[in-house]
Amino acid sequence: MSASVEEPKNAQPRKYVGFDTITTQIENRLLKRGFQFNIMVVGRSGLGKSTLVNTLFSSKLAQTNGRKHTSEPIEKTTEIKVSSHSLVENTVRLNINVIDTPGFGDQINNEKCWEPLVKYIKEQHSQYLRKELTAQRERYIPDTRVHCILYFLPPNGQKLKQLDVQAMKKLSEIANVIPIIAKSDSLTIDERTEYKKLLQNEFIKYNFNIYPYDSEDLYDEERQLNEDIKSLIPFAIAGSEKEIQINGETVRGRKTRWGAINIEDVSQCEFVFLRDFLTRTHLQDLIETTALVHYETFRSKQLIALKENASNHPNRQSAPSQPASTQSLGDLNGFHRPS
Repeated sequence: MSASVEEPKNAQPRKYVGFDTITTQIENRLLKRGFQFNIMVVGRSGLGKSTLVNTLFSSKLAQTNGRKHTSEPIEKTTEIKVSSHSLVENTVRLNINVIDTPGFGDQINNEKCWEPLVKYIKEQHSQYLRKELTAQRERYIPDTRVHCILYFLPPNGQKLKQLDVQAMKKLSEIANVIPIIAKSDSLTIDERTEYKKLLQNEFIKYNFNIYPYDSEDLYDEERQLNEDIKSLIPFAIAGSEKEIQINGETVRGRKTRWGAINIEDVSQCEFVFLRDFLTRTHLQDLIETTALVHYETFRSKQLIALKENASNHPNRQSAPSQPASTQSLGDLNGFHRPS
């Protein structure tokens, strides 16, 4: 006989109980552990990927992996290079993995040059799933899943090349992709506005799943913030690790023969909007969305595939020295890639 469950009723304690301190308790636990954020930068050589990452976090996180001279050989294939860092700001520790992709789009024939990136992202999901399903799993599983992809587009004012269409389509299916117009200071304000409109129409045309996503769980102010951000995407940015003097004020920017650009002046550059979006308003959401949307989609497909595999081989016996659960997990090493 099943018991009926009444709807919970709101009640106010007659005296102070103290459970309102749970948020402080959670905060203390989280501060002790620190936070993990993994950011991948994707784009052709010379678009300032390393400079932008260093500018975003005001730290030397990335070394350029591009060619320093035209005589140097071009990377034959897209590579994955990961650098790890730990930043502390007002008692909050952020552990960052910067995932660079030298060689992407630099060949004469760039067919499927995005495949190593897709493979890397899925492998991180696969590793996390294997550790999660282990009988004696770690208390806190190291998180190497890609939380954010900054996709750099050249400031050429043209429609998307087929390489970018295919790459953005594949990547946005499995990760949070944020497109940006690199080195936008090479465009006039009018050129930048027209280019933005052109790219926004391209994103709609190809039905890209660009972050941030719509959700019924959002508050009205969060929904409005996301709409404002979507109107800015792709962010037109310029990066600079140097400090210069403009009208007696020290700012981060660059001086050229035509004048100076202050990257923190929103009338000249949208760097501030991108930085605030990534670090001040959506950092936790990027991490949660990776876990609750992209990883969960991967996880469910993998477990369904394992279940179907077990159903198709009901008489399969596991080796005496290897538990059945471990043997099933072994199938994830060469993980099934869902279409």
